[in-house]
Amino acid sequence: MSAQWRQQREGGGRFSLWLIRFISLHFGRGFARLWLHPIALYYFLRRGPERRASRQYLERITGMPVSHAQVIHHIHCFAATLLDRIFLLARGDRDFEIEVEGLELLHETIDRGKGLLLVGSHQGSFEALRAVSQRRPDVPLRVVLDKQKTPAMTKLLEALAPQVGASVIDASRDGTSITLAMAEATSRGEMVALLADRARPGEHCRHAQFLGRSAPFPIGPWLMASVLKVPVVLCFGLYMGGNRYKLIFEIMADRVEIPRALRAHALDQLISRYAQRLEHYAHVAPYNWFNFYDFWHDDGADAGMDHIQPSSAGA
Repeated sequence: MSAQWRQQREGGGRFSLWLIRFISLHFGRGFARLWLHPIALYYFLRRGPERRASRQYLERITGMPVSHAQVIHHIHCFAATLLDRIFLLARGDRDFEIEVEGLELLHETIDRGKGLLLVGSHQGSFEALRAVSQRRPDVPLRVVLDKQKTPAMTKLLEALAPQVGASVIDASRDGTSITLAMAEATSRGEMVALLADRARPGEHCRHAQFLGRSAPFPIGPWLMASVLKVPVVLCFGLYMGGNRYKLIFEIMADRVEIPRALRAHALDQLISRYAQRLEHYAHVAPYNWFNFYDFWHDDGADAGMDHIQPSSAGA
């Protein structure tokens, strides 16, 4: 399953991404957003696997067949959050209305000075969550990110905010290097953020119920949490349309304990709780789920729901 999203090619080339950057920063967010509808339509027509994955997810969340317009809207929301990453990195959150829920709990956890692990998902915008860190410049934020998955986008974002790029812990490195980097950061009282809904190739997974069906989730983030022995905070940056975002922080655990004798049970409990929160926020903001691959590993079981033929769509 993890290989499915790893093998997906990056959307757009380096030139097109830098063109979007130029348009955005020179002509403004309003003008740049005018391009989102044709871009979403283009990807709807050209990217068959992502289109089918969107339809599969939307039919699970709504419980009924969905229209092509709903799939296009899903892609449009994803494109909007990608565009906003440019402005969030280049200008901070001044162009946005950001509502924050659970900020006091986050500050209380930070003030303990033990460091903490922020666990998110591919829902909404993780970049909007990064904007909150600007309110606590005394506590650096390190993000675990696979730079090899989207090299063109990574270079673009690093050019916009070199200090952010320097703080990234590259998830494409070996496991030992990642673990050491995270441990060093939390020992200094820093925040470390990672996403826990996709497995790396070869990483072990456990299954949990998500939107009415068993889905695989990686165990790595939770094993890491047990090793770091720091508070774990769930975080979600939901895109609410226009220039509005809602950031949510929830305490998951003051410390994750995974006894060796009860390892499987403890992991299942943690992952099940995490999946429940993902499902909750998927219902709150249905078009914020940006895992555009067969998340449930259905082996094409839902392919028949997509009525556009690959030959005509250029999939």
